[in-house]
Amino acid sequence: MIDTAQDRARGVALGAARVWQAAFGERLTAAYLLGSLAHGGYSPSASDIDLGIVLSEVRPGDRQLADDCATSVREQAGLYGKVSAFWASLPALRDGREDGRFPALDRLDLADHGQLLLGIAVREAVARPDRTELLLSSSRFALEILAVPEVVAEFHQPQRLLTDVVLFTKAVLFPVRFLHATAEDGGAVGNDVALDWYLAQPDPVSAPLVRLAASIRAGAALDPDKALPLLAGLRPLYRCYIDDRVERLRLAGAPDDLISGFATWRDRLRD
Repeated sequence: MIDTAQDRARGVALGAARVWQAAFGERLTAAYLLGSLAHGGYSPSASDIDLGIVLSEVRPGDRQLADDCATSVREQAGLYGKVSAFWASLPALRDGREDGRFPALDRLDLADHGQLLLGIAVREAVARPDRTELLLSSSRFALEILAVPEVVAEFHQPQRLLTDVVLFTKAVLFPVRFLHATAEDGGAVGNDVALDWYLAQPDPVSAPLVRLAASIRAGAALDPDKALPLLAGLRPLYRCYIDDRVERLRLAGAPDDLISGFATWRDRLRD
C-alpha cells in the first residue's frame, strides 16, 4: 500500500490524539479529525492538521493541561508542528456554548464532517451553530487575530509573506473562507469549495491574487517575483471582507463594539 501524504497526516493526528488521551484519561470521550483531512482538500504544503477533542467535562486547570498537551505535540518532530487542537466538553458542544476552545465554525465542521479517531461517536449530539452565531464567532476571531496593529503593519509591507507558503496562503485565503462561511450557501467546507464560490462572484476583488494562492496551495511553487506585484491586492481583499462583515453585523444587530472594531480595522488598512 502506498503511504500518501494524507495517510501520514492522519497518523500524526492519531498520535496527537493519544497525547490528549494520556493527559485526560477517561474524561476524553472522543477525538475527531477535522478540517481538510476530514472534508477534503488537504494540502501537504499549506494545511494544518485539525483535531477535535471532546471531554466528558471541563474542570478548573484544564486550560493549562490543554496548553501542555499542545506544547507536547508541537515538540515532536515533523508534521506534529502543524497540529491544531480544539477542545470542549460534550455538554457544552451539545448546548452550543463555549467552555474550552472550540469556535463555532469548527463545531460546525465537527457536526458535519468530523471523523472519529478515538473514543465513542458523539458527532450527532453536537449542536450546529446558526448563521448568526457563525458570523459573530468568526468576526470576533478575525478582530483578535488579524486586526491587531502588528499584523496590520505587515499588510502594508507584506513581503514577509513571500518567504512562507503557509503564511502566504492563509493570509490570502482567510477572508475568502470566512466570506463563504456566512454566505447563504456557505458553511464548514474546504478551501476549494470556498475558492470556487468566491471566484464565481461578479467581479471578485483581487481575483489574480486569490487564484495564485489557490495554485500555490495546490502545490505550485511560491515565486516571489510573480507574487510580489499581486500582493497589492491583499488590502483591497480585506477591505472587501470588512465591508461585508460590517453590513452583516449591522443586519444581525451585533454589539456596537464589534462593528466599530471592524471600522477601525478598515481605517488601519487604508493606503
